[in-house]
Amino acid sequence: MQSPDMQPANAEILQDFEADGFAAIRRLVAGQALDELMANVNRFIADVVLGLPREHVFYEDRDDPSSLKQIQHLEDHDPWFRDLLAGGVFRELAERLLKGPVVPKNMQYFNKPPRIGQPTPPHQDGYYFMLNPCEALTMWLALDDVDEQNGCVRYVRGSCRRGMREHARTATLGFSQGIVGYPTEDDRQHEVACPAQPGDLFVHHAMTIHRADGNRSKDRSRRAIGMIFYSQRAREDTAAHEAYQRKLAAELAAKGRI
Repeated sequence: MQSPDMQPANAEILQDFEADGFAAIRRLVAGQALDELMANVNRFIADVVLGLPREHVFYEDRDDPSSLKQIQHLEDHDPWFRDLLAGGVFRELAERLLKGPVVPKNMQYFNKPPRIGQPTPPHQDGYYFMLNPCEALTMWLALDDVDEQNGCVRYVRGSCRRGMREHARTATLGFSQGIVGYPTEDDRQHEVACPAQPGDLFVHHAMTIHRADGNRSKDRSRRAIGMIFYSQRAREDTAAHEAYQRKLAAELAAKGRI
């Protein structure tokens, strides 16, 4: 996938990212590049998913393949996605926004199937990442038309500057932690709904609060690709992170969720 020319928008993107904790780049991926991406997503789901570890694939209904909702670490299981995450426009953008070299950490597939796609609880990605300093970002690339009916992302503007909120366990598969006491009045005043078209990219800081409603539409999916990049300055508590992931996988397996 060729890197689009982002030069004219760089200053505005950086300004939005630093001030609001998120930025939108409309139609970053379009035309042939978007067709190529969609073809590889469909290929991965058809040819690769069945062979993945159960803790990397989540369904709304484990017995219904059409209810696929999330895939973790596409880059570990397919060279096309590994190359897409490791180099090119997305890594270049991450390095500009985090102001230095980055470490690509995860490429994910998200969906909220129509009628059954569940809400994403309000959270800060940095709570999961366990970084010091918490210098990281997440990209969210829309693959469908997304609006308030089928679950667009909602950000709390400026929340990246207000510290880490208290989180607690949720019942949402794929999003095990959510913010306690959300929303406050300040959250309500600053929350922004972000509709998207295929190829639109949102990028947010790891401290930015975000959430999404469920998919209430009758026949529209809400698919997206997510990408996570850490700054090379950040240090991960690897032992704590791995222990948490093992505990979570064991709990989900015991409940028959994976």
